[in-house]
Amino acid sequence: MGKKSRVKTQKSGTGATATVSPKEILNLTSELLQKCSSPAPGPGKEWEEYVQIRTLVEKIRKKQKGPLYSQDRILQAMGNIALAFHLLCERASPNSFWQPYIQTLPSEYDTPLYFEEDEVRYLQSTQAIHDVFSQYKNTARQYAYFYKVIQTHPHANKLPLKDSFTYEDYRWAVSSVMTRQNQIPTEDGSRVTLALIPLWDMCNHTNGLITTGYNLEDDRCECVALQDFRAGEQIYIFYGTRSNAEFVIHSGFFFDNNSHDRVKIKLGVSKSDRLYAMKAEVLARAGIPTSSVFALHFTEPPISAQLLAFLRVFCMTEEELKEHLLGDSAIDRIFTLGNSEFPVSWDNEVKLWTFLEDRASLLLKTYKTTIEEDKSVLKNHDLSVRAKMAIKLRLGEKEILEKAVKSAAVNREYYRQQMEEKAPLPKYEESNLGLLESSVGDSRLPLVLRNLEEEAGVQDALNIREAISKAKATENGLVNGENSIPNGTRSENESLNQESKRAVEDAKGSSSDSTAGVKE
Repeated sequence: MGKKSRVKTQKSGTGATATVSPKEILNLTSELLQKCSSPAPGPGKEWEEYVQIRTLVEKIRKKQKGPLYSQDRILQAMGNIALAFHLLCERASPNSFWQPYIQTLPSEYDTPLYFEEDEVRYLQSTQAIHDVFSQYKNTARQYAYFYKVIQTHPHANKLPLKDSFTYEDYRWAVSSVMTRQNQIPTEDGSRVTLALIPLWDMCNHTNGLITTGYNLEDDRCECVALQDFRAGEQIYIFYGTRSNAEFVIHSGFFFDNNSHDRVKIKLGVSKSDRLYAMKAEVLARAGIPTSSVFALHFTEPPISAQLLAFLRVFCMTEEELKEHLLGDSAIDRIFTLGNSEFPVSWDNEVKLWTFLEDRASLLLKTYKTTIEEDKSVLKNHDLSVRAKMAIKLRLGEKEILEKAVKSAAVNREYYRQQMEEKAPLPKYEESNLGLLESSVGDSRLPLVLRNLEEEAGVQDALNIREAISKAKATENGLVNGENSIPNGTRSENESLNQESKRAVEDAKGSSSDSTAGVKE
């Protein structure tokens, strides 16, 4: 079962006695802030940057074995960070009403923020490593910025954290919030805010459905049991349809046999494709962007209706594109793009499954270890909990890609046989039209069709013909790469006077998708 916490419990304060010069820490945090605010590194340089940032963080940690420093009041209006600082303030107050709750929180977590460098190294070449780098960089930048604010803000000494504000404390508070924050309505119900929910947030994850909501009338969180539980038995809840990368990065655990596990695949139609204009128009009518991050799923089939529709359009010939743009049946063809029961053509199916097989095979080759090697390493009983988690995540990504390769090969051969036998294509009939997501992949990803009736007429026909005429005699191309959407990162070239706003945005990003079920 998914576990969000470790056995250790939190002690009030750090218990350290050594002192350190504020100027020395200020110089180090200024250097750290500058390093974390530099432009994003080029390909292959992320690990080098990560090590440099980590080295500075470790210097600060070693020197901060002393009193706690104070915080600035502006943090009270900063979402996830505000909640983290409220938690630190309550922990620093021995008479806090929340001390019994705080004492139950883990003293450390298994999120990547707590990984040793060698444990992070196990994640190299994985899709998750980019988010791990981003999370670590954002947290380090936030700490460096807030430490500087705390040292210079005129009202800092009015807050509970007077003596010290260490990286260790900040990492703990951010992780506590990241692994258990939830959205609840404000008192007037006009908006939602973030909160920690004692007792309920101790529930670990298991398969099922989200059974928690917020009762506005009674102003309380309500959770319905997933099943009958005996006295003394652990109660589980369902966190949502999250991948293991999300669980590891935001919650600090790996969930075995996660039926919602998936890997990301970024695909796009190249603008150098001579049929780009036509493909873009067909995709637009189906509500699909010309470039997007899709997913390959752990379950069969490995692709969603949306990805199937994209691949069909990507592999279309000029004649097939025209059939989806012109004529009385064009709208029907758009409706069936994501339905596996209505192929565009046998040749189109062979092409798309061949492409998917090749793409997944190439992604598999980017890993430095094989599936067999990962399984062998996992037999080492000396591995730390975090190292084992990292290897499992790495292995899980490869297993999903391998399943995608095998599934694509089976489909490719099936449709090739249909083509060789000149089997008739299934006929579309309005009476048996299924939803676009009904037969392939994740039913939560329907295609949103544009209102074609509003686009009907002479102008629409002219636009379509204009798109066709723009097709240039160049070969098809594809923009493809690993997911590059970072956890809340912004342009690294922003000036320091905008850092406060960036820190808030980074905090939201670094703990996004980490709520445990309320308003999921």
